[in-house]
Amino acid sequence: MNRTWRWGLLVLSMVALLGSSIPASAAPTRVAADNGAKVVEETWLDARTVDLKIDSPALGTTGMVRLFVPTGWAAQPTRTWPTLYLLHGCCEPVDYRSWDQFTDAKAFTADKDALVVMPTGGPAGMYTKWWNFGLKSTPDWDTFHTLEVRQIVERGYRAGTRRAIAGLSIGGYGALAYSFKHKGMFAAAASYSGVPNTLNQGAPLFIQGILARAGIFNYLNLWGDSWGMRPLWTANNPFDHVDDLRGTALYVSCGNGKTGPLDPPGQSDFFEPAALTSSVSFTDRLKSSGIPVTVDYYGEGTHSWPYWQRALRNSWPVLAGGLGL
Repeated sequence: MNRTWRWGLLVLSMVALLGSSIPASAAPTRVAADNGAKVVEETWLDARTVDLKIDSPALGTTGMVRLFVPTGWAAQPTRTWPTLYLLHGCCEPVDYRSWDQFTDAKAFTADKDALVVMPTGGPAGMYTKWWNFGLKSTPDWDTFHTLEVRQIVERGYRAGTRRAIAGLSIGGYGALAYSFKHKGMFAAAASYSGVPNTLNQGAPLFIQGILARAGIFNYLNLWGDSWGMRPLWTANNPFDHVDDLRGTALYVSCGNGKTGPLDPPGQSDFFEPAALTSSVSFTDRLKSSGIPVTVDYYGEGTHSWPYWQRALRNSWPVLAGGLGL
C-alpha cells in the first residue's frame, strides 16, 4: 500500500470519527418576516441547538439568534411548540449565547416541551426603537424581536403562539416593555434584576451609565433627554403602563447588591441596588392597581449570573403557566 493511499484512508477514518461532532451549516430555512427579514445562515451546533443569522431591516444589519429546540422537535415534524424568549443584559461579549454559556438553561429545558429563543440585544440595545433625533429608524430592537425573530421562528422553526418572555437587567426591562407594548403577545413575563421603572429617581442616570459602559456616550440617541422628551420616556416605561400588563402572569426578582450565598467573598455592586429600587417601585404600583405579581426580593445577592440562573428556575411555574405547560 503506497503512502498516498494510506493517508487517504487515515483522512477518511478521521472524518468518520469526527463528523458527528462538527457543527453543520445548513441551507437557511426559506421563510421571511412581513418586512422582508430572513435567515441568511443556519448553523446546527447539536441536535437541540441552532444559530440563525438574520438579515434584519429593523437593525440595518444582521442579528444573531440561538434556539434550543425541544427534545422531541425532530421526531414530531408537524407539531408546534410553546415558546420561551430569554433576553440577556448589557455589555456581554458573548451576546446571544449568554444564557447558554452562563447558565444551565439548556439542561433545564431538556424535559420541557418548549422552544427557547435567545436573540441578540446588542451591547446595550435597550430592547427599544432608538429615537436618534428622528434622523434614522435603526436600530429598532422592538421590531427585530417582536416581528422579525418571532415570525421567522413561527414560520420556519415551528414555534407556536403560546409565548412567555424573561430577561435579566435591561433584558428584564425588555421582557416587561414588550409585554405592555404588544398586549397579549406574551402570556407571562419575568424580570430578573431589571429596570421596570426607567423614570424612578436616579434611573435615567443609571441607564446613561449602562450606555456609557457599552461605549455609547450620546445617551440622547436613545429616547432624548428624560425631562425634555418626557412623553417618549413615559411611552417606553413599564411603570407608566401597568394596566396594559393586566392579565399577563408576572414575576419580578432582585437582590440588594451585597455579598450573597452565590457570590465569592467580598462581592458587592451598585447595579443591583439601582435595579431593586426600580423593581420595588414597579411592583408596588402593580399591587396598588390590583394586578397580581409574584415577587422575590431575596436580600443578599449581586448583579450576576448565578442569581439569574436560580431566578429562571424559581420563576418557571409562572412562565410554564403562561406557556400552557
